[in-house]
This record gives sequence, structure tokens and C-alpha cells, in this order.
Amino acid sequence: MLNIIAAQFSSIGQREANEDFVGYVSPEGKELQSKGACAVIADGVSGHSGGRKASEYCCRNVLADYFSTPDNWEVSQALEQIYRSLNRWILGQSQANRELAGMATTLTTLVLQGAHYFFAHVGDTRLYLVRDGVWSCLTSDHVWHKPEMNHVLTRAIGLDNSLSIDHGMGAILPGDLFLMLSDGVWEATPAKDLRATISKKEFASSEGLEILARALCEQAMQLGSQDNCTALVLKVVDVGEDSFQAVLRSHANFPVPHIKPGDRIDGLEVLEEMHESRVSRVYKVSDPTGHQLVLKTLAQAVKDDAYERASLMHESWLNKKVTAKFFPQHVEPPQDQSAFYILTTWHAGKSLAGLLESGKHFTIPDAVQIGLQLTKALGALHRRRIIHRDVKPENILLDESGHVTLIDLGVAITEMSSEENRGSSRAGTPSYLAPELFRAGEPSAVTDLYSWGVTIYYLLTRRYPYGEIEAFQTPRFGQIVPACRYRPEIPEWLDNLLTKALQADPVERFETAEELLMALERGPWGGEAKVMRRPLASRNQLVTWRVLAAVLFLCNIILLFILSRR
Repeated sequence: MLNIIAAQFSSIGQREANEDFVGYVSPEGKELQSKGACAVIADGVSGHSGGRKASEYCCRNVLADYFSTPDNWEVSQALEQIYRSLNRWILGQSQANRELAGMATTLTTLVLQGAHYFFAHVGDTRLYLVRDGVWSCLTSDHVWHKPEMNHVLTRAIGLDNSLSIDHGMGAILPGDLFLMLSDGVWEATPAKDLRATISKKEFASSEGLEILARALCEQAMQLGSQDNCTALVLKVVDVGEDSFQAVLRSHANFPVPHIKPGDRIDGLEVLEEMHESRVSRVYKVSDPTGHQLVLKTLAQAVKDDAYERASLMHESWLNKKVTAKFFPQHVEPPQDQSAFYILTTWHAGKSLAGLLESGKHFTIPDAVQIGLQLTKALGALHRRRIIHRDVKPENILLDESGHVTLIDLGVAITEMSSEENRGSSRAGTPSYLAPELFRAGEPSAVTDLYSWGVTIYYLLTRRYPYGEIEAFQTPRFGQIVPACRYRPEIPEWLDNLLTKALQADPVERFETAEELLMALERGPWGGEAKVMRRPLASRNQLVTWRVLAAVLFLCNIILLFILSRR
């Protein structure tokens, strides 16, 4: 279980008022496991009467609002939403009240959850990590980097309508020490003096940390600090489990069920087997109220495989985080669950692959509408920092009303997924994998968008842009065959869009789902999808230098021949 001790100290220093504010909340039980502990420090902008109000309001609201955000939100997503809401409110107050005009504050938030830390930061309050005597400053100061303007903030809550927030994360270890300091402390105290103070203090208890926080502030004032001095110190006593690890442990002893249509399990009636593969079985089931659900479990052949068990639980964990209309929704199993399986909502419709096999012809408007919905689905995933990794017609359902559902997060990952859950960089279906994944590249939003391109291309042409790729094959990606070669009626704008999405070089593709969505929505009136052809010198430097060397060699031969004839 995560165990944190913390202490804080704040002094008015040489100022008439203390515009710093600091706070820390550590819940208990399940809330500590799901949300973690949260610490925050803020420094109201000096010279404005609203500085103190801004810092206090922001700190109090971060500590209250963070624990009210949905559990399926990533920490960085929750902090992003809170910061932007605070920025709008502070700006509104400064515009509505002349006495509060210009109110603004720095704001640094640290969340310790499970085995990781997360932070969000604007301004020049600082966050340090001390691990085994090694110091790291995790934040950057958002100030003008000129001697006469190094106290002027370039970013703060309430400073501008457009707010850019720094985010960071990392693993925590027992014994880690986090320091959150206002500029009144760190600016007046040389780094060597900070380190010396830390090394002299005992902080095995909260009382020891309180002595340390006070010592840091008093040291800064003795060294001539003219500002408020505030310090918040946190020590990691023990590291907790990530929420996924807790889920996996809770299901460790469940047996894999061996079921067939007509059977009942935990009050669920098995209606039909929907899918069978080497590692999994998928069934349509009905709960006691008559609602149809999807039950997914493992094949008997891999029932004791630790990796496959972890993968299925990882899929369930991701399902909880995705609440958009384009995905099956997680369903909590019965409280008396007796076997190893996961449940999701059931959605009517057939897969695009099944429709293609049945002979369905997709028109250009059909493909565009499917592409629009699929882009929105991927955008919803990527905003939650989830990479699908297996976008293909088999995983896209289309119902009679034309609604798209993206299924199967079996190989999906997040930035917090362990190496074990990440698996091979080639996870997915070879013909839909981005070229960089065959070179051990990292899966990303850009690789998902490439798979989107292959899917829409195949939907229109029933062919692959670079040809079909077999498992374990290492393909070469040459020139794309334009989709209009197979379907001349494909408009130029859509052909250009697909060509851009399918570029072998990820730099030349769409960077985000939002950029792709804008190009789709603008259609023939947008120019975003034009592929800019780079010069040969930048596309293949090796070939360029070889050609240049050959030309120079030939010129030398000709010059020697001319000189020898004289």
C-alpha cells in the first residue's frame, strides 16, 4: 500500500502579505489506491491585490476537484481539465472586478499514485526529486530568460486565455524525497546549500519533515530572500500497486471457465459463441434482467499462461477508461464472480471485414462517414493516452443506422503499460502496421492513424497500399499505389488524404486525429492533405552522397583526360 509522509512550512518573509499557498491531501483505502495522494503549491503574482486570492483558490480547488474527477481519467487528463477551468475562472474574476485586475498565480501539482508520480506545472514554483542523494529538478521555470526580466512570468494561471501546461511522470521508489518550493526559497538558496540542508536533517517521520521544511525557508530568509518562503516536503515510505496490478491480483486465483451455449455462469446465460481464436473465446450472454452482454475469456490451452491472463485483465482495465460512444462499455461482473472473464456491453452490427466478405460495396460517402467516426474514436483514445494498435476492418462494427463501434483493446497500451503488457512492437495485424513498427519503433498515435489509412484504403479498393504483408515478413515500403488507380471515381482530395495518411515516413503523415478529422470534414475545400514532396537530398542522404561522389569522380577523370592531351 502506498505510504507517504509530508510536512509543510510557509513564512511571510519580508513581504506585507503571504501570497504563497500550499496544501496536501492523502485519502485512505480504495480512494488512495485509485486516486493517490495530491500535493500543490502556488505563488500569487506580486503587485496585484488578487495574488493571494488566486493562489489560495487554485490550491483549494485542485485538492477538491482532483478527487472528484472520474476514476477512468488519466491523472494528466484530470489535472489538465482542472487547470484550464481554473484559468478561465481567474480570468473571469480579473475582468469582472477592477480590484482583482491582473490576478494570477503559479501552480505546481504533484500526484503520487500507485508506483508512479505525475505533475502539472505552470510558473516558477519548483518540484525537485531527491533519490539516493541525486537531485533532479523536474520542472522548468516559465520566465523571461533575460537578466533584467527573469522575475517576469511567461506562463501562469490567469495570465492568458491560452494556457500551456507542462506535464511529467515517472516511477517512484521507497525513500524518494519530493520538494516543492516557492521562488522565495530556491532563488535565494544556492543549490549546494539546499543539498547541505537536506543531508543534515533526519526525515524518518512527519516531525522530521516539518523541521526540514522550516529549515529550508529560514535558510532562504537568512540568505537575504525578499519574498514569501514556502516549502512542502514529501517522502515515499512504501510504494503501492498500480490500479491494474490490483485488478490482476484480485483475479489471480479465478479458474478459466469451459462453457458453451446454453450454460449458465454467475447468473449469466450463454446465448452463443461469437468468436474463437488460439488464445480467447468470446460469447454473447444475457444477464438476469435480459440485457445482452459480451463475455470474453481465455481458451483452455492458455488458461495458465500468466502473460495471457495479464493481457485480458489489461484489456478490462482499459475498457474502464474509455467511455465514448464509439466503444463497448465495461460492465462490472457479478459480486460473486467465480471464474476468469470480463464483460462489456453488446453492440448490434457486423464487422467491416464480414460485410466485405459478404460482397457489400462501399461507396465514397460510405467510406468518408466511416472514416469520420473512426477518426473521432481514435481521437477519444489518444486523448486518454491509449494506443489501439490493431485498427482493421475485423475490429470495426457497423450497424444498420451507420454507427461505428471500435472493438478489441486486447493489444492496446498506455504510457503506463508495463513492458510485459506492451509486448512486441509488431503486435497487431502485419498488413495494417506502420512501417516504423517493423524497425522496432514505438507505437504511437501516428501509427494508429496509419492503420486508419490502410483500413479506409482497403474498404474502397479491397487491396493494401503496399501489398499484403505476411507474419514475420520484413517488408520494404516503396511507392504507394494511389487508391484512384483501382477506383477512378475517388475524388482527388480523398486520394491525397489517403496518400498522406499512408506515407512510409511518419513525419509526412497526419500528426493527430484532430488534424485528420479537420481534413476529412473540409473535404475538397481543405488543402491539409497535400503531400509535400521532399527533395531527394533529404529523403535519402546516402543515395545523394553516392551520386554526388560518382559525379565528382567522373569529372576528375574527364579533367585528367583533358590535361593529359595538352
